[in-house]
Amino acid sequence: MKALLYSLLLIVSLASCTKTGEPVNIQSLNQEFISAWNNKDSGKINGFLADDVSFVQGNALWKGKSEVSQKWVNETVNTIENLKTSVVSSSTDANTAYEAGKFSVDVLPAGPNQPRGFGEGNYIFLWKKGADNTWKLSYAQLEDLPVQRRQ
Repeated sequence: MKALLYSLLLIVSLASCTKTGEPVNIQSLNQEFISAWNNKDSGKINGFLADDVSFVQGNALWKGKSEVSQKWVNETVNTIENLKTSVVSSSTDANTAYEAGKFSVDVLPAGPNQPRGFGEGNYIFLWKKGADNTWKLSYAQLEDLPVQRRQ
């Protein structure tokens, strides 16, 4: 009985000493996400999405992993390349992280003999840590300028 009591005391004291809620490296997390876009890896991109993710672009608002995956990821991933971001602001705590800034992307031709385009604008990504300690994209907003024709 004494050994059990000491074991429980040891477990409780060790549990109270462990670090909980260390912030994520938001730049690394976003680089993984952007790398998945540039590699056209829709499976990996969709794996980053939270079940209750929201996506806003212009007047469009899509909610839930299924809708965001279908209408943003799957419909866009093969139409762009060379996604780049320039961070303006970021912050993290134990359970949330965000990054905001400017993005640029090459827009692929819509069909044969069509021109390539160039897109740019502002973005914000909000990440939340789940119960399983994985970070998921909870909110994404893109405000983009009209696509310009590449010369």
